[in-house]
Amino acid sequence: MRLLQRPLPVLAGLTLMTLGACSETFDLDLRGGLGTGNALDTADAARAATSSRPEPDSRGIISYPGYQVAVARRGDTLSSLATRIGVDANELARFNGIQTGDTLRRGEVIALPARVAEPAGGPIRPDGVDITELAGNAIDAADSARVETTALAPAQTGAQPIRHRVKRGETAFTIARLYNVSIRSLAEWNGLNSDFAVREGQYLLIPVALPGEQTRPFDATEVSEPQAPGVGSPTPEPPSAATPLPDEDTTPVAAAEPPNDAPDLGADQTTSNARMSYPVRGDIIRPYAKGKNDGIDIAAAPGTAVKAADKGVVAAITKDTKGTPIIVVKHSGNLLTVYSNVSDVAVSTGDTVNRGQTLAKIPSTGIAAVHFEVRDGFDSLDPIPFLTP
Repeated sequence: MRLLQRPLPVLAGLTLMTLGACSETFDLDLRGGLGTGNALDTADAARAATSSRPEPDSRGIISYPGYQVAVARRGDTLSSLATRIGVDANELARFNGIQTGDTLRRGEVIALPARVAEPAGGPIRPDGVDITELAGNAIDAADSARVETTALAPAQTGAQPIRHRVKRGETAFTIARLYNVSIRSLAEWNGLNSDFAVREGQYLLIPVALPGEQTRPFDATEVSEPQAPGVGSPTPEPPSAATPLPDEDTTPVAAAEPPNDAPDLGADQTTSNARMSYPVRGDIIRPYAKGKNDGIDIAAAPGTAVKAADKGVVAAITKDTKGTPIIVVKHSGNLLTVYSNVSDVAVSTGDTVNRGQTLAKIPSTGIAAVHFEVRDGFDSLDPIPFLTP
């Protein structure tokens, strides 16, 4: 049974790869659950430099010793791909959790339930194995009778990647973090769309790390060498009897102003000079923690309107694998805001929205809270400085 229709975004994506001035992979990992009790902690996830996916043969087959996959061409359906490689379309559809008439993306990887004819040169061999040498040794060991030989096509070499089957609630981002690979490499190896959509039951090839490459945290930053206390700044000379401190000038700058009436806090909320306003008013039940929670979770009563934090354009309206809507709004200065765990979406992609305009509502089922993020391009930022006057 296919849960999602292509192309169904898994995370806030509608061409976020192409939003102006953005050139890196959008590392948006909403992780499904909200609150510390349900959140998936991927703080130790890392990204490794990976090799390129091997090239398929003329049919689109990549053959490993343990399994084979087929790579779709532009315009392929599952049925046409099955015909080209010579397998039963219904069996191929059941194995991959899709329908025979579904259109495939160019470069999309389809797992094969059983082996088909090997490509010329045989399956991909482990690095360092010379298929020509192996064939030559076999011929040398044969009987002295005349042996007719033909040139063998060169075999590809490389490590066999892990094949991961997507489970309910998983996203391309959580899978990339699980295996310490970049989301971009995962997308390139599996022909994922720019929204990184995956479906339950889909098989993904996990990119193979380049030999000798070291991993680094997703949010790693350059850290300068620590300095000893006091190094780098002048130490002030303490006062002494010989050179006492100058007398203080205690002349008041201006007369004190009479006290004003108590401020109207309600008015302050609508006329604040803060860069953004809160999407809902409520307790922050989960604070921002880069790499663990790339936004804040704000509790509110079910049915509460979730409002745009600032004026902008709705860049994407998508869903995760549980069908929960995600809204992405693009603002001036390359800023993006993300609103997830919402329902009753009231806007459409491409709409211009004003600050305070209703985007959706707090859902009536599940956790009554909105997950809110602020991003500079693809880099997550702490939303609080943007929301606090």
